[in-house]
Amino acid sequence: MAAASDLAFDPWDPAFLADPYPAYAELRALGRVLHYEPTDQWLVPHHPDVSALLRDRRLGRTYQHRFTHEDFGRTAPPPEHEPFHTLNDHGMLDLEPPDHTRIRRLVSKAFTPRTVERLAPYVRRLAGDLVSRLVEAGGGDLLKDVAEPLPVAVIAEMLGVPEADRALLRPWSADICGMYELNPSQETAHRAVRASVEFSDYLRELIATRRKEPGEDLISGLIAAHDEGDRLTEQEMISTCVLLLNAGHEATVNATVNGWWALFRHPDQLAALRADHSLVPSAVEELMRYDTPLQLFERWVLDEIEIDGTTVPRGAEIAMLFGSANHDPAVFDAPEKLDLSRRDNPHISFSAGIHYCIGAPLARIELAASMTALLEQAPTLRLAADPRRKPNFVIRGLEGLSVEIG
Repeated sequence: MAAASDLAFDPWDPAFLADPYPAYAELRALGRVLHYEPTDQWLVPHHPDVSALLRDRRLGRTYQHRFTHEDFGRTAPPPEHEPFHTLNDHGMLDLEPPDHTRIRRLVSKAFTPRTVERLAPYVRRLAGDLVSRLVEAGGGDLLKDVAEPLPVAVIAEMLGVPEADRALLRPWSADICGMYELNPSQETAHRAVRASVEFSDYLRELIATRRKEPGEDLISGLIAAHDEGDRLTEQEMISTCVLLLNAGHEATVNATVNGWWALFRHPDQLAALRADHSLVPSAVEELMRYDTPLQLFERWVLDEIEIDGTTVPRGAEIAMLFGSANHDPAVFDAPEKLDLSRRDNPHISFSAGIHYCIGAPLARIELAASMTALLEQAPTLRLAADPRRKPNFVIRGLEGLSVEIG
């Protein structure tokens, strides 16, 4: 069997990071599952397989509910990384049932569609204000001026993080999310550990304040559920808040700038969008498919599985390539074409199965709000300089997106 390393797939190569999609086409042509030696992972590039495996309970985000590290043939993380793993491993994204089920149920009580819809006017107003300031300035950095502050403010508002403290959130998040890249460096781990400690300490104080003075925010709702005997521990509350803050803006920030960078490179599609704002909902879906903000999602093999005649043993790690799946010609007609009017669009940018993104409805509201505000207030928005892509693979984004008006 050929290995992925025989091809152009190289998540540390700047040329690959600039445009990974041709390499994904090579992977799909080579097979349905391929072993990648540099990360010791099994890559899955096809949409039907990724979609099915996301729902397959023989795979898990963790294995520690069933096995010790030694039983599973894995080495325990270094002790100095413990603050990061304590924080990460108690969030519902990295838990399996029954703990995942319990925590997701509690979060869902406070994170209801009605709650999200009630936020919509605030989201649209904030997006309009941010874009107004961008227009008054004649342009700026779309990432720092619009894409980033919008979702950070929204999720902070939901959680009840005071406005004066919100500038702390994005740096902490960026440092923690560095650990989700492939083979992170020691320096990356050091920054993630420090951010985990500082973020946890901050939230512990905020939770203590909300216990004394509860409000209408999500943290108060989680405390109430915990205090009613639903067994949400303080660590689970802290980890849940960090997960919601990180996941609640990282993907939205990157989807926004990746999307506008794609629009600037496809002036015919941008012109169609400007001419018909009713395309915004389908444009949001298509842009998330076309340049996927989360390129890879991992699972542990808890029980041996077989994919297309290849046995993947227990203890192995599977890397599901969302970016490749979203460009699979077996599912998407002309996948390399940006088509904002695409109707049949079963992209998996929000994952699937029990770990489907709980914040997907909110993310869609945010993406539509910022896009609509830019279309309405900045109809002559244009690219001022080609952007630099972040040197990351798993979380795909730009360093910034310089734009001007007129």
